[in-house]
Amino acid sequence: MALFKLQINGKSYQTEAEADTPLLWVLRDNLGLFGTKYGCGIAQCGACTVHLNGEATRSCVLPVSAVGTSKVTTIEGLSKNGDHPVQKAWDEVDVAQCGYCQAGQIMTAAALLKRKPKPTDEEIEATMSGNICRCGTYHRIREAVKVAATKTK
Repeated sequence: MALFKLQINGKSYQTEAEADTPLLWVLRDNLGLFGTKYGCGIAQCGACTVHLNGEATRSCVLPVSAVGTSKVTTIEGLSKNGDHPVQKAWDEVDVAQCGYCQAGQIMTAAALLKRKPKPTDEEIEATMSGNICRCGTYHRIREAVKVAATKTK
């Protein structure tokens, strides 16, 4: 076990873990940040998406030892009161059905809009296609990303 110093959601954390422990499990099991979900464990579904220095990253395959001094943002840290433009758009469009994939979907969409505030339909499709929604709400997800793009600065 090694001691890791992590910057998560603007706060400093210290935790012990094996170097190869995926960040997902450190977040959930060591730090009690349960918003990031486990979906597949092989970076194929997107449920575990967090931001690493602002980039959407699959935490289920990222060893905690690879985080270093990078800044991690989870769904809990995206906004203080759930008022990020993507979160507001998700509510407005009523995207969630079962909700399991939503944290990863929202984190992916937020990273896209930070990088490209006014994405084309093709850019939305290409970015969001790596996130699986088992309920099939893809049309509402795309619509919410478009709505959020109108709310971002």
